[in-house]
Formats: sequence, C-alpha cells, structure tokens
Amino acid sequence: MTELNAERARHAIVEHTRRLAEAAAAAGPEAAVPTAPKWTISDLVAHLGQTQNWVAEIIERRIADPTQLPREMAVLPADPQEWQAWLSESAQRVASACSDDALDAPVFNPSGDERSGTRFWMSSMLNEAVVHGFDAARAADRPADVDADIAAALISNHFAMLTSPTWEMQRSESAHAIRGTGQTLQWLATDTAGDAGSWFVERRPDGAAWTPGTQQADVTVTGPARSLLLTLTRRLPLTDREATDIKVDGDTDLAQHWIDNTAHVSG
Repeated sequence: MTELNAERARHAIVEHTRRLAEAAAAAGPEAAVPTAPKWTISDLVAHLGQTQNWVAEIIERRIADPTQLPREMAVLPADPQEWQAWLSESAQRVASACSDDALDAPVFNPSGDERSGTRFWMSSMLNEAVVHGFDAARAADRPADVDADIAAALISNHFAMLTSPTWEMQRSESAHAIRGTGQTLQWLATDTAGDAGSWFVERRPDGAAWTPGTQQADVTVTGPARSLLLTLTRRLPLTDREATDIKVDGDTDLAQHWIDNTAHVSG
C-alpha cells in the first residue's frame, strides 16, 4: 500500500488545513459548499476542527478500547475571525499527536486492518484536510492543488478502507453494492511511477479486493493522481471531459457504479 513518510504526512495535514482555512475565510461562513450538499462553510470548518481535536485526543491518550472514545467535541468559535487560528491549532495538535513515538503505539484502528491506530488516523486526517480543502476551495472559487504523492497515498487509503475487515459493519450498503462475480476495475495515475500509481480492484462474491499494479481489467480509469482521488471521492465527475482530465477505457457504467456506491458526500 502506498504510504507517505510520516513527516511528510504531518506537514501535509497542517498545510492543507491552512489552505482550507484561507479558502473558508474567502468564501464566508454562510457560503454554500457545492461539493458537499446542504453544508455551509461554517459546517465544514466545524467538522474539520472538531474531528482533528477528537482524533488528537484518541492518540494522546493512547485509547485502544472503542468504548473509551471521547464523547465531547471541541466548540467552534462563534467569531469567524477566529476560525483560522482555531484550525491552525487543531491541525498542529493532531499532527503533533502523530509523532514518531506514537506511530506504533496501541491506539484503536476502526478499520481493523494491519495498520497501527495512529497510522490509520494520520491517513484519515490527511484525507479530511485534502478532500474538504477542495470543498472549501470550490466554495471560494479558488484552485486546489494536491501533490501527486499525497493524492496517490490517499487513493491507497481509500481502497484500504473499502476492503477493510470492518467496512461491512460500518457501511453495509456500500459493502454489499461493491460485491460482484469477478468484475475488475483499474485506476492508473499518469504522474506517479510504478505500482505507487496503479490500483487494481476485483469485485468478488465475498467482497471487493484490491492490489497495487496493473492487470487486464473490464474498465481502466486514467488521469493525474489528484483527479483520480477527487473522482473517487465524488468531487469531480467521471465522464465530463470539460470538467476533468480523466480518461475511461472499457465499461464506464462499472466505474460509475463503483463511485456511486463508495464515495461519501457530506450533508
């Protein structure tokens, strides 16, 4: 699985949170978020800052028992002028919690996969900052860059979640929808090298499975890693060539069905 160096991931959490905060300030607290229906910028800022503080507490306290997870959430400052500082603090807190000393500590991992809890949460927090950073940028009508290595790591995290031991318990409708009888999908990044930018998915009767690398597939989706990530998370359309630089070869309906049954849209 493609994973970032921990220091790179920590820095990216802080940097993408900073970008989100700047976009949120430009858009204004009541601005609608086009890529997160029913959410305003205020909702988005609250969600990110609260989640970062919640996760930081889990790691700081080395919580391994899910019954002991924090029950209270941080309070969003009433004054929007304070939001940038609040988000900066929450991002720094969760990045610091994911210190080298904590990387392999006993911390709860909701996915139940082979990763340590801290490594799971670090990937999740990076995903939150990057994907919701794109949401904020769209609301502010600003560009949102994502480096290829970060996007590739988040794509791997995305597939790891969808094929994790606990996915059916967490999202049973999705887990059932992406089962199949051997249908295959391939996602290829044009700006990363080797297996770091290729993901092969097989839909099996007992659940979906993925591996890095390339194989013959029923559908192959190709594009920059950033575009693949944003398409998989339903922030960019799969087939609108004016809106995205994605190329689809093969069964487009199969790829669209996968996206429709795996991506999360808030609100």
